[in-house]
Amino acid sequence: MRRTRLAGALTAVIALALTATGCGGGNTPEAAPAAKASAAPDRVEPLPSPASPRLPVTVGSADGRRVTVGSAERIVPLSGSLSEIVFTLGLGDRVVARDVTATFEQAADLPVVTRAHDVSAESVLSLKPTLVLAESTTGPAEAIAQIRDAGVPLVVVPAAKDLDDVGSRIDDVAAALGVPAAGEELRERTTERLDAVRKKIPAHADRPRVAFLYVRGSAAVYLLGGAESGASSLLEAAGAVDAGKESGLRKDFTPITTEALAQAAPDAILVMTKGLRSVGGVDGLVKIPGVAETPAGADRRVVSVDDGVLLNYGPRTDQVLASLVDQLYGEEK
Repeated sequence: MRRTRLAGALTAVIALALTATGCGGGNTPEAAPAAKASAAPDRVEPLPSPASPRLPVTVGSADGRRVTVGSAERIVPLSGSLSEIVFTLGLGDRVVARDVTATFEQAADLPVVTRAHDVSAESVLSLKPTLVLAESTTGPAEAIAQIRDAGVPLVVVPAAKDLDDVGSRIDDVAAALGVPAAGEELRERTTERLDAVRKKIPAHADRPRVAFLYVRGSAAVYLLGGAESGASSLLEAAGAVDAGKESGLRKDFTPITTEALAQAAPDAILVMTKGLRSVGGVDGLVKIPGVAETPAGADRRVVSVDDGVLLNYGPRTDQVLASLVDQLYGEEK
């Protein structure tokens, strides 16, 4: 599960979901094949020419501080999205650790410095970082304070909420690393690719209603995304309607009920790949109370995207959007 946006949003609703009506327990069998597999790759694509940091720099941090960065020799990004940005800027060889959500291939062998989704200050400091990058939802606060108190420059980047945040996040990370020109190049490349994907949406297509479900069968967690889930911007960019948001769900997530799904009436369901596997694939998903009665459930129309990229809002977001477009309109193009 993505640490920065989704983990924070879910914290307040997991306990409620565990006891909600219609959210019975579940095992984690091997998934039956999804209706259409995720198309998101598990590698990042660095810029052609690796950036060379020009330091020191003093930059603003999202927590209101001014931080001076003197070295980018040993970088610890504390989210998968921030790791993607650093690696894509061409500075992956300077990264000495990763968050559990940095699942792409180039970061796979790095030591993990988070436990569940909490940062271990001791693990971070043991690697002698010269720069730590965090998001405004990174925690616990005590761990962040411990890293700062040890004298390590720590820059906080605002958490991503939608597609409009992609460019500013790239700029923030590039500025902290002393590579603003590379940041501009990456931002422009990402914007061009997102625009190219949007052009592939069939002009004649009806706007499908898509419900974002967060499911974890092993923990009996079954949630329906609303306006603040983080998925709305992607769905709308793909020419779809966020069914949860459209049905009146203004917060992030709410436990799935038959009534909530009936109100959302999705034509398709968006899930994370691991979540789909955890409930036994599409066969298991449609057994969740209320799912089979929706148009999406009746048609078994399920869209899946890898957990590690779906809500990252970083350099691979164009690939996420392309996957959504292909899965929603593939037969119409």
